[in-house]
Amino acid sequence: MALKKQRGFTLIELIMVIVVLGILAAVALPKFADLGGDARKATLQSAQGAVKSAAAIVHAKALVDGQTGETGSVSVEGVTIDLVHGYPGVKPIATAAGISAQDYHIGVTDKETTISGTKDAGKSAIKDCSFTYQAPTAANTAPSISEVTFSGC
Repeated sequence: MALKKQRGFTLIELIMVIVVLGILAAVALPKFADLGGDARKATLQSAQGAVKSAAAIVHAKALVDGQTGETGSVSVEGVTIDLVHGYPGVKPIATAAGISAQDYHIGVTDKETTISGTKDAGKSAIKDCSFTYQAPTAANTAPSISEVTFSGC
C-alpha cells in the first residue's frame, strides 16, 4: 500500500491560526484605536510651548525697547503687541504666538486667555483639554501659564 503525501494544512490547523490572529488583533486594536486624543494632546502642548516662547521673545524685545512699564507696545515681525508690565497682554498673546482661531478655540477675558483643543479645526472646544495665560499683575513678575489639562482630550 502506497502512502499519500500530505499537502497543505488541515482544517483544524487553519482554524487555530485564525483564532490566534483574532486574539492578537483583539489585544493590539485598543492600542491604536484612539490616536486622535494623543494627537490633540501633542498639538495643545505645542501651542503652550509657542505661548511660552512668544512671551519670552516679546519680553526680550520690550526690555531692549525700554517698554517695561505698566503698559506699552512693541513691534515684532511687523505686528504690534500691546504689553502689560513688559509681557504680552491677554488679548495679543495668541497673535504673538501665531495661534489661530481656525486651529484652536481661544477664549479671552479681562484677566486671562484660555486656549483649548478642538475636535475639528474651527469647531467647538473640547472641555478640560486646555491651558490658560494670565498677564503679569505687577512689575517684575512673569505671566502665569498653566499646565495643560488633558482629562477631556
